[in-house]
Amino acid sequence: MKPGQSSLEPDPWPIAVGLCIDSHGRPLAKSSSSSDLSPVKSSCLSLCVFLRTVSSPPLVLSGVHESLLKNNQNIMGVKQVLKNLDAFPRAEEHLLQKTQSGAVVSIAGLFIMATLFLHELTYYISTYTVHEMAVDLKRGETLPIHINMSFPALPCQVLSVDAIDMSGKHEVDLDTNIWKLRLNKEGMIIGTEYLSDLVEKGHTTHNHGNETHHHEKPHLDRFDDEAENMIKKVKQAIHDGEGCRVYGTLDVQRVAGNFHISVHGLNIFVAQMIFEGASHVNVSHVIHDLSFGPKYPGLHNPLDETHRILPGASGTFKYYIKIVPTEYKYISKEVLPTNQFSVTEYFSPMNEYDRTWPAVYFLYDLSPITVTIKEERRSFLHFITRLCAVLGGTFALTGMLDRWMYRLLEAVTKPQARRSMR
Repeated sequence: MKPGQSSLEPDPWPIAVGLCIDSHGRPLAKSSSSSDLSPVKSSCLSLCVFLRTVSSPPLVLSGVHESLLKNNQNIMGVKQVLKNLDAFPRAEEHLLQKTQSGAVVSIAGLFIMATLFLHELTYYISTYTVHEMAVDLKRGETLPIHINMSFPALPCQVLSVDAIDMSGKHEVDLDTNIWKLRLNKEGMIIGTEYLSDLVEKGHTTHNHGNETHHHEKPHLDRFDDEAENMIKKVKQAIHDGEGCRVYGTLDVQRVAGNFHISVHGLNIFVAQMIFEGASHVNVSHVIHDLSFGPKYPGLHNPLDETHRILPGASGTFKYYIKIVPTEYKYISKEVLPTNQFSVTEYFSPMNEYDRTWPAVYFLYDLSPITVTIKEERRSFLHFITRLCAVLGGTFALTGMLDRWMYRLLEAVTKPQARRSMR
């Protein structure tokens, strides 16, 4: 046997030697010279040499075969180890038992898992907001004030919007970007009033009205017929229950101040002629919308749809507003500058000795802190984690219910089967 040769494989060399000896065991050729050999003996010797030559390759191939066998054995060992790690072994089909109760539990489980999957998908697609705060660094900008209010007991001809701020700027009867809509007793729109002519008449004569109430008659004589006709129309409108809706936008300086809606734009003598005293000025109002910038998703303005109706004596309403500068950043990186606010309310009733006229005041101040609200989306890994938890928990729960129901039904049906057999 040659080195490296398998013990199972025959050595071809003895076979070749047997072919090259005679019947007495003597070799057919004693000399290496080809001239001393007969043709038969020469052919036999050549065959021996050939067989000796070709006997080596099988020895090499047998070593390769052994290495392949070892590799296959290693692979089979690894596969067996992997099979031992299988946490979900499969049973043969004939060993499985399907029941109606299991089908009911499976259908219910599938419905629950589908519902929870849609819920988790909706939760993943939706965005959530993150709030951040920082010092407000804005300077030199204006503050937009959007108002939309109704006064059911005051005609448009006597109402005015006035504004004053800490810088000393005072504007009376603002008409830029402010509109007035006439309302009937039912609150329906019956006409539009852009600028009250009666208020303008009161301003033109206001510089001449520094006399006392004892000199009212000489002062009133200075009003022309047009103003007197307007006063009669206003009285008739009040008698008919006409109201007014005021809406528009005020652009004020970004400093603390106030704006108010009242009859302060009228001359004091004109107001006395129309209302016959401050206590008869009914400032009942409905705030449909009050904001300090565009609205963003989730913003709630606390004064929207506020109703303040006075059944008896009149008075002055004061709303103290704290404005918080806000930036809303959408998921698309678009930034919306706006403001949100908080408010406290105070009402001061009138009495017969008060010399002030009722009004609706909005006193505002700005916070030095700005709030940034950013939209963000949940990560995909978070969605996968929640989905696996929900679906896996539902699957495990339905499996427990199936086992409990099977055992319960088995406990109930077995005694009955035994009784029937008896």
